Amino acid sequence: MSILTIILLAIGLAMDCFAVSVCKGLASPHGYVPRYIKPLFMALLFGIFHAGMPLIGYFAGSFFVSFFERYAPWIALVLLGFIGGKMIYDALKSEGEDVQVADFSFSGLLSLAFATSMDTLATGVLFIPYPKILWLAVGVIALTCFVFSMTGFVIGHLVGNRLRINVNILGGIILILIGVKIFAEGVFL
Repeated sequence: MSILTIILLAIGLAMDCFAVSVCKGLASPHGYVPRYIKPLFMALLFGIFHAGMPLIGYFAGSFFVSFFERYAPWIALVLLGFIGGKMIYDALKSEGEDVQVADFSFSGLLSLAFATSMDTLATGVLFIPYPKILWLAVGVIALTCFVFSMTGFVIGHLVGNRLRINVNILGGIILILIGVKIFAEGVFL
């Protein structure tokens, strides 16, 4: 497996984190720019989960992955559907308020990190024939996910400050669509 293949794989795996991070950036208030601690923590958590899942897949082998692959699309659909639905509900509930704040609670970020990294579990099996590049691949996947998450947050934040719509509703819809995408790919493809 070449380094180019690993990089392309890492980019593909980081796309869900990018989309979720755009949603978080969209929902961040304008004065939030100087305080990047929470988005950095989010990106770090996403990167850690994207590093850990391929390792679990690699060391657990095909037995665990074949079992988990069966339920991963359902888990991602439920988690992202719930989080997205809650974002939409909260946005509609507080429609008269002008404040939009991204939820950076530890439990919320943990759920998102888990849900967006579920597809990386199966990629660990890809590295069973290539044990010498496992740690390189895990590092590239984690770093790519971290960079895409921070980039997504910044893009979402910049765009969100220029939009005059309730971006929490948009973010909730995007999260639900990501869950549906993961579900459709896992069940139908």
